[in-house]
Amino acid sequence: MNRTDILKKLLPGFVPLFVFIIADEIWGITIGIVVAVAVGIIEFIWIWFREKRFDKFILFDTLLLVVFGGVSLILQNDIFFKIKPGLIELILVAILGVSAFSPLNIIGIMSKRYMKGIEMNDTQVEQMRKSLKIMFYLFAIHTLLVFYSAFYMSNEAWVFISGGLFYILFGVYFLFELGKQRLKRKRTVAAENEEWLPVVDEEGKIIGKAPRSAVHKGEKILHPVIHLHVLGKNKTILLQKRAVSKEIQPGKWDTAVGGHIAFNEKLETALNREAFEEIGLKGFSARLVKVYRWDTEIESELVYLFVTYDSKGIKINTDEVEEARFWTLNQIKNAAGESIFTPHIHHEISILKQAGIL
Repeated sequence: MNRTDILKKLLPGFVPLFVFIIADEIWGITIGIVVAVAVGIIEFIWIWFREKRFDKFILFDTLLLVVFGGVSLILQNDIFFKIKPGLIELILVAILGVSAFSPLNIIGIMSKRYMKGIEMNDTQVEQMRKSLKIMFYLFAIHTLLVFYSAFYMSNEAWVFISGGLFYILFGVYFLFELGKQRLKRKRTVAAENEEWLPVVDEEGKIIGKAPRSAVHKGEKILHPVIHLHVLGKNKTILLQKRAVSKEIQPGKWDTAVGGHIAFNEKLETALNREAFEEIGLKGFSARLVKVYRWDTEIESELVYLFVTYDSKGIKINTDEVEEARFWTLNQIKNAAGESIFTPHIHHEISILKQAGIL
């Protein structure tokens, strides 16, 4: 059960009062009381037949309407009637206060009666308490305004504060909570659809998992990736130019193949998948040269560096790669000052040289 469910359960109890405020403006206090009481009785009976429950709050509100309306008519003094909505709301504030700030959650007990078969976990109970605290402060302020307007302000001001302002405050809060629930659901759906990556230690042991968006936020969540260098004749090396739509290092020259290893995906599977997705390479043999850690401002990667001499059947995927071509080491060296390469290119070329591959 979420916060909007709580609001929906509380709102019907105030209907007789709101009906009186409108009817009183049109026909006067006597007819206003009759109409409001009639609406309260009809609402009570309707809920009884439809939901098979005894709504004490509606009954209580209707009876108070009769009592205070009768006293007001007998004494010919509308002050008793004016403070009636404040007294009702004061009782509600007391119930909210006890439910929000003490172990006795009255609203929670009432909700279980109204919503049979629905159990709340600890997180939902805590969310309910947060909602009740907000409602407590909101209604407490409104109650004070009702009492103040009854004694010190005009009838028009009292009517607005007792009715219109309550609608506005309640409506704004209801829409706010409804918006939060929808946003939360959207985020949940997005997280479920997002790619999940393994979180590893420096030895490559999986110690957890995280969504793709989380590992690119500078939190140093170490996750594994594969890099594949395709080597050609005369120690040339194939580089790909990253698409401008890429999240990281867009438009720069990079390793021929590079990508994340998905959660529960084998290293070899990820290597073959990424090679085919980016440059159309399949049926190739590759050698693991080194595993090293690479840290940047936005992420931490455990890089599995592979090399292959198979370059037949390369076909560029324009969605992943803008272009690809073979470079000589001198060409890469001469272009180094132009910042057209991703930061790790020179580091990996150095690794390949140390391994006697380049």
